[in-house]
Amino acid sequence: MIRCLLALIVLALAPPAWAREKAPDLILTGQIVGADHQTYKPVTFEVPPGVTRLTVAFDYTGKDQRTVVDIGLMDPQRFRGWSGGNKRTFTLAIEDATMSYLPGPLPAGRWTLLLGIPNTRAATVASYEARIFLERATGAPGLTAPPLKAGPGWYRGDLHAHTGHSDGSCQTQSGARAPCPVYRTAEAASARGMDFIAITDHNTTSHFEAMAELQPAFDKLLLIPGREVTTFQGHANVFGPTAFIDFRLGDPAVPDVRTLQGLVEAAGGLLSINHPSAPSGEACMGCGWTTANTDYARVQAIEVANGGSERAQGGAEGPLLGLAFWEARLNAGHRITAIGGSDNHDAGLSPDVASSIGRPTTVVHADELSTAGLLAGLRAGRVFIDLDGTRDRVLDLSARGAMGTAAMGGALPFQRGETVTFTVTAFGVGPAMLEVVQDGVGRTSVFTSSDVFSIKMGDRPSWVRVDLRDLGGRLMLIGNPIYLTPAR
Repeated sequence: MIRCLLALIVLALAPPAWAREKAPDLILTGQIVGADHQTYKPVTFEVPPGVTRLTVAFDYTGKDQRTVVDIGLMDPQRFRGWSGGNKRTFTLAIEDATMSYLPGPLPAGRWTLLLGIPNTRAATVASYEARIFLERATGAPGLTAPPLKAGPGWYRGDLHAHTGHSDGSCQTQSGARAPCPVYRTAEAASARGMDFIAITDHNTTSHFEAMAELQPAFDKLLLIPGREVTTFQGHANVFGPTAFIDFRLGDPAVPDVRTLQGLVEAAGGLLSINHPSAPSGEACMGCGWTTANTDYARVQAIEVANGGSERAQGGAEGPLLGLAFWEARLNAGHRITAIGGSDNHDAGLSPDVASSIGRPTTVVHADELSTAGLLAGLRAGRVFIDLDGTRDRVLDLSARGAMGTAAMGGALPFQRGETVTFTVTAFGVGPAMLEVVQDGVGRTSVFTSSDVFSIKMGDRPSWVRVDLRDLGGRLMLIGNPIYLTPAR
C-alpha cells in the first residue's frame, strides 16, 4: 500500500520543461483494462541507427481508481533497467543513464517498454502515453535536467575537480588513502555553499554515471559534466557533453590541436585551457600549454587561477598564475573568458587551504542555474574569480559611452577621442584597492563602494578590466574585460 501511494506521488510530478516543449520522435499509446491486472504488458517501438540518447516520458490515467503501472526497458539484446513506479521520465546514453537504468550503446532495432500492472480494477479502463525522444547529434548535452534555480543571478562554483575516477583520493575510515568517490566532492561543494561544481576527471567518462545518480539528491548543487582532456602538450577542460572525446593529440587519430578543437565543437563542448603557465616536464608531464597552432578564436576560456598552482607557489601570484598568458591572448584580439578552478584531488582538504573544493571559486552571471545557462554565462564573459572562495563577494563592471552601454564581458563601440565612463560595483570585500587594467597595463587606487573612472579612447581596439586587492596588496578578485571597438 505504501509503495503504491509513493508511486502515485512521484508520478503526479510535472514532467521537465524540455519534455513539455520538445516534440517527441514517437508517441506510444494504449489502454490498461481489468484483464491486465498483475500482468506484464510489452509495448514495442523501433530505434533507428545512429541514436546517441534515448529518453522516455511516461504517464497514465486511472490513478484515482487505484490503477498502478510500473515501467522498465529492454533493448533488442538485453535488459536496460526497471524503475517501477518511482520515475516518470528517464534517459539513457552511451556514457550515462538515469538511476535504475544502464548506460551503453543504443542498438538499432526493436526496443520494449515493459509495463508491469500490479493493480487495476476489473471495470476500470485507463490509458497510457509514452513519449520517446531520440537524439542523434553528438553535440547533444549530457545529463539533461530542468534548471535547479530559475532566474538570472550570480552563481558560484568550482570548474576543476578530480575524483577516484582519475587521480583523486581521500582518507578512508581507517586513515589510509583510497580513490575518492564522486559523492565526497559533491558533499564538500555543498558544504561550501556553492551553486555548481564541474567534475573533470582525466580523459575518462566513467564519472558521468555517478553524477547522474547523485544529481537528484543534490537539488541545490548543479553537477556539470566535464573532463580534463590531458595530452602531452597541455591540459584543457571540456564542459557540457558526456560523449567520448578522443584525447590522443599527436596520434594519427588526433593529429593536431585543431582536430581536437573540432572534436570538442562537434560534441557541443566549451573548451578551457588549464594552468597554461605551469611547467611541462618529468615533474608534470604536459601540464603547461605548449600546443603549437592553437586556434584561440575557438578557445572559450582560460583557467587563469588554479588552486594547485597557488598551493605550489605559496600564493595566488607568481610564475604559475595564468594572467600574463591570458592577457597576451586578449592583446592579440581574442575574447576569452578568464575562469578559476581548485584542481582539487582530495575532497577532504580543509576549506581554508588552496586547492580545496571551491578555492578559487568562479562566479558566473547566468540566466538560470543549469548546465546550459552556466555555459552560456561563461561564453558571455560576465564572470569573475574569487580567489578566497567566499560566499558573498561580488565584482561587476559596466561602461557607458556616446554609443551605448556594456557590462563585463560585453563590447562597446566608441568614437575616436571620446571619453568612456566605467562603473565598478563590488560587495563583501571590505577595505580594498582597485586595480584598473587596460590592455595589460594596470594602475591602482583606493576602492570605494561604487567606483567610477574614465578613460579617453584613441583610435584602436582596447579592453579594460578591474581586479580588487586587499590593503596589503594581496589579489582577491579577478575581473573579466569589457571590449572597446572603434566605430566605423
